[in-house]
Amino acid sequence: MGTVLSIEAPGEVCLVEEKLPGIPEGGFMLATTHSGVSAGTELTYVKGTNPYLSSTWDPALGLFSEGTPSIAYPVRGIGYMQVGLVVETRTRAVSEGALVAMCYGHRTAYVADPMADRFVELPDDLDPMLGVYVAHMGPICANGLLHAAHDLHGPAVQRLGDGVRGRRVAVVGAGVVGLLTACFAMACDAAEVVVVDETPARLAIAAALGANVLAADEDPAVDLKRRWRHGRDDRGADVVFQCRGQTRALALGLRMLRPQGTLVDLAFYTQGAQEVRLGEEFHHNGLTLRCAQIGRVPRGLAHSWDRERLSHETIALLRRYGGRLREHVITDVVGFAEAPGFLSDLAAGHRQTVQAVLSDHVEEEGG
Repeated sequence: MGTVLSIEAPGEVCLVEEKLPGIPEGGFMLATTHSGVSAGTELTYVKGTNPYLSSTWDPALGLFSEGTPSIAYPVRGIGYMQVGLVVETRTRAVSEGALVAMCYGHRTAYVADPMADRFVELPDDLDPMLGVYVAHMGPICANGLLHAAHDLHGPAVQRLGDGVRGRRVAVVGAGVVGLLTACFAMACDAAEVVVVDETPARLAIAAALGANVLAADEDPAVDLKRRWRHGRDDRGADVVFQCRGQTRALALGLRMLRPQGTLVDLAFYTQGAQEVRLGEEFHHNGLTLRCAQIGRVPRGLAHSWDRERLSHETIALLRRYGGRLREHVITDVVGFAEAPGFLSDLAAGHRQTVQAVLSDHVEEEGG
């Protein structure tokens, strides 16, 4: 038996037991050591605002429409940042005792089939807690940089940093996606990286990671354009990574761009984007808006930039920034038993977090 996090209804979160299937030939069983919480996507299920809960998603047409919701309560197994210890294996693909990164939701155990489940074995020199970023979250951010590279070089992209190297980069939003994206840009030798956010505590984290910061309390676009000059009547960021699911953040990101600059959008707007103003800077400066969604890499790059390569880039980033990420970004370590109350408090606004990790391996948390 195992335990899985279950959202029974909006605002109702609990843990329930689930019977594990037998280990198939070629499969293996995991005991979860760490499970990262996405305080954005996952809370949309707790709050009841996720579009899958109210409409039908047609994958063939790529459209949401009215009809039977694609997902109904109870919602179980949300979460995409898991690290597990292989406790039993029936395959030579992975050995007992290995630590692997996967996406199988907040549960204490999981039976994996390598023919159906993607997994990434973690190297011995990587902090297991940072492994929560390897399978999915890190590749999400790396894919944002890949879209910036494709915007500049098309299918001739060779390195992840081809779109930011030597260029001036702004990152809107200092949540986990924004902070990791900023680290990727710095690691790829951007000329300068500025992180913009409304929360002083989050800006302090960005600064501790090595980025420059601007508060979003007034109009940072003016400050940024006075600072970044390319030529006469040509000021602003070469590329903006928009990493906050607020429409005002998207509007701000567009204002920061130099003429004919590109905004790469990694955010999820559950309420639409009514505040975005497309009749002003977007139109007059000839801007480009690109959505970077982990479901696909830029057109023409799938053969050379698959999810495995993005995970490899993530491991390289974690080796370089792991100490600072562990110290400054992982703000909460919560036992599985406390998870329902923790997620409910986050959804209700009773507490804040940057990166929370569910883990009962308390002996590691002081490291």
